[in-house]
Amino acid sequence: MSVDKPNILFFFTDDQRFDTIRALGNQEIHTPNLDALVESGTTYTHAHIPGGTSQAVCMPSRAMLATGRTLFHIEREGQSIPEHHTTLGQCLRQAGYDTFGTGKWHNGGYSFGRSFSAGDEIFFYGMWDHWNVPTYHFDPSGQYRATSPFIRNFMLSNTTEYLACDHIQPGKHSTDLFTDTGIEYLKQYNLKQPFFMYVSLMAPHDPRSMPQRFQEMYDPEDISLPANFQSEHLIDTGDLKVRDELLAAYPRQPDEIRKHIAEYYAMISHLDDALGRILNVMADRHLLDNTIIVFSADNGLAIGQHGLMGKQSLYDHSVRVPLILSGLGIPKGERREALTYLLDIFPTLCDLTGVTIPESVEGVSLAPNIRDATQPTRENLYLAYRGSIRGVTDGNFKLIEYYADGNPNNGRATQLFNLKDDPLELKNLASDSAHKDRLNQMRAQMAKFRDEWGDCQHPLGETFWKGVS
Repeated sequence: MSVDKPNILFFFTDDQRFDTIRALGNQEIHTPNLDALVESGTTYTHAHIPGGTSQAVCMPSRAMLATGRTLFHIEREGQSIPEHHTTLGQCLRQAGYDTFGTGKWHNGGYSFGRSFSAGDEIFFYGMWDHWNVPTYHFDPSGQYRATSPFIRNFMLSNTTEYLACDHIQPGKHSTDLFTDTGIEYLKQYNLKQPFFMYVSLMAPHDPRSMPQRFQEMYDPEDISLPANFQSEHLIDTGDLKVRDELLAAYPRQPDEIRKHIAEYYAMISHLDDALGRILNVMADRHLLDNTIIVFSADNGLAIGQHGLMGKQSLYDHSVRVPLILSGLGIPKGERREALTYLLDIFPTLCDLTGVTIPESVEGVSLAPNIRDATQPTRENLYLAYRGSIRGVTDGNFKLIEYYADGNPNNGRATQLFNLKDDPLELKNLASDSAHKDRLNQMRAQMAKFRDEWGDCQHPLGETFWKGVS
């Protein structure tokens, strides 16, 4: 191969929780290709998102991933990425990469256009029917207007707006649509320059549907109910009636939750199979030896844990995500408990490929820690959700503060968890006098992050901090 930099395959999923890979301890899910990736690479078991400034947590999460910027330093909640924020694809493209994108891009057409030199089957919404996905062919201008006469007659329900796409391929599941598009790119790849291929799925986001053979792999009666299952969440998060939380009835019923989990696992087994198909093509083309593979997801999902269904919280099931790096220069079969953010992937890939990190990037490169597990990463993580929840964790303990009108004590509630002894976050230690000093120390750390991240200057931060001051 004539290229002097490694290729990059970034396989990104939607709503996939950190504990949904069999090799990492979940014995009820079937993920043979992800298991193989874990064994061939380095897994960060404590990768997080900072939270979200929108109920659609994936939108700011994807903006942070694309720009390497922190939660309150992205603009317009990530609906679009401003030109002065260099994107990962744009950075690699300027460094000589052929950049190809397919699938979900929830951050505006123009930023996609400057990030990728090619692409196809591009989806600009947050969610949709997996079997009738409205997508675009690549447009380097970044305009992405609805131009098809058929699409102009295809109205969104309960609105007069046109559907933002130029075609639909009815009857083909989104996972297969985007995977096949990536495979077609790989088959035509000319080996003259390194590639960055970004395959961004809509799965396992609801509506949870998948080909029948994957659904048949899971019987809801064989699914264990989460040990932290609750019939309802006893603290008002400020968003207990958002769309995600209405996917199951109140109070939560065990049988209904098991059915949701079975469908969730089936979607993950489907996307695992899709990943395997891509890796097989790369093997056939002798590309794997010179490729860095990144697998991750935009956020987690509760599905019955703590009485919640969605990701609009700061529990681990919502803010922790899978993160696996494999391939050229990556240690095999290793796991790291180091605290990381998704936004750290951008500078990490720059370091691993010898590309200069743009000044707009705020993430911390994991490359030193990948090479030497003793090298430090982050000591603490700041967590936030809209104007109602803030938190901080050092990996051992987690503090969560709530401010919502429905809470007692003038809208305020506090949780403190010992994550080592209580990883399911069930025992609240906030009122335990033995932890008073720790509580105060973590509150001080949270206030320090507030100032460093510009939380108080954000309208949602103003709402929260006025409520708890």
